[in-house]
Amino acid sequence: MSTEPPTASGLSTIAAIATPLGRAGVGVIRLSGSHAYSIACKLTGKSVFMPRMASFCRFYQADGTVIDEGLVLYFKAPHSFTGEDVIELQGHGGVILQNQLLARAFELGAQQATAGEFSYRAFDNDKLDLVQAEAIADAIDATSAAAASSAIRSLSGEFSHKINQLLEQLIHLRLHVEAAIDFPDEEDVDFLSDGIIQDKLEQVQAQIQQVLATAKQGQLLRDGIHVVLAGRPNAGKSSLLNRLAGQERAIVTEVAGTTRDTLNETVVLNGLTLHLTDTAGLRDTEDTVERIGIERARTAIEQADILLMVYDVTRDLESESTPLQLAKQLFGKLPDAKRLLIIANKSDLLNDKGNENIAFNTENEMRSKGYEQINVSCETGVGIDHLIATLCDKVGFHPPENSLIARTRHLDALRRTADYLNEAHEQLTVFTAGELVAESLRQAQRSLGEITGEFNADDLLGKIFGSFCIGK
Repeated sequence: MSTEPPTASGLSTIAAIATPLGRAGVGVIRLSGSHAYSIACKLTGKSVFMPRMASFCRFYQADGTVIDEGLVLYFKAPHSFTGEDVIELQGHGGVILQNQLLARAFELGAQQATAGEFSYRAFDNDKLDLVQAEAIADAIDATSAAAASSAIRSLSGEFSHKINQLLEQLIHLRLHVEAAIDFPDEEDVDFLSDGIIQDKLEQVQAQIQQVLATAKQGQLLRDGIHVVLAGRPNAGKSSLLNRLAGQERAIVTEVAGTTRDTLNETVVLNGLTLHLTDTAGLRDTEDTVERIGIERARTAIEQADILLMVYDVTRDLESESTPLQLAKQLFGKLPDAKRLLIIANKSDLLNDKGNENIAFNTENEMRSKGYEQINVSCETGVGIDHLIATLCDKVGFHPPENSLIARTRHLDALRRTADYLNEAHEQLTVFTAGELVAESLRQAQRSLGEITGEFNADDLLGKIFGSFCIGK
């Protein structure tokens, strides 16, 4: 997909189908630009449309034959989504009818909108900022009610308001520092050593950390986490996937090697979106197909945010081995404790086997090294709720009710802002170097401004808006 910025606002009148193609009661075609109104008039044979009022019309081909009939809505600039004249043609939702209507709009002078161009024009005309523009796509793509609510709050401007408040404080702080640099010989006050600038700087630092913590929750809401289930054949990986998904997504049999390829499923549990990947059992095999599946499993393991090592407590641990030793055998090296969660499956059978200590006697040792084991039964469901809660704890997912959606680029900008503020604090308190403090604050303001689009680069804009739907 191209990352070039969309066409600049006002150069053409654009059109696109704004609803999904397919059979539906209503299909919407959106036009935006200086010629949108005249195109609507030629398309319908009418000469007047009242702003924000629906008009029933027939839509005509050049030879006067009727394409379809429906409603026309007119939004006069600048009181529209894009800030330009906007026309919405609401006809029937058939694929053929929508394409014929769109083709007629092109004949009358409209051009095909590029991905995200409507939202780009809204941004270009100061109808919304980058955070709000991204929130449109996030609301459409939300996989949970919490993510959708957070996206709508960001779209309404809550996240932007927090960032703009911080920008105002940074600007005010820079003024104080610049004054200290420009008037170094003032006898009444020493701006750099009187403590005022340091207090203001530390207040901004604390607020940045608060926003960063909120943004981390927002990113988890938006993106979720990639969880990979791995282990020996017949350990219960597919059974665990089915239990978490709440349905029979993976085939489960007593035959080792039943799962020969990765299987993906997305579920929302406790508000957290989990992108689950079931994998082939890890073992040495001469079976060509199974070997390919194991190679894919190892690729998925490397890319996982969280790795669930599932093992059968009744057979997978030999007398001299521990879960951590098993993990090292399976993965070649012991994964970091931050991304590994050990799942002891079939815990309901321990009493029958008389080997209760096998699964539990190494838990203290694991905890001392930062690892954690969850005892579950995929057959009965025991321990599954504890597993879900532990996953949320492991990634730090505890969003407040008023959480705001966030993206990776927002976190990156906030972290860079925090780093620049730390530099400014050191230059101020250790070296009393006003010029360096001012430069660090300038860089902090620049990185923070990237979030809402106050400072941007064309390639950043192109990447953001290029990920949108065509009709957005």
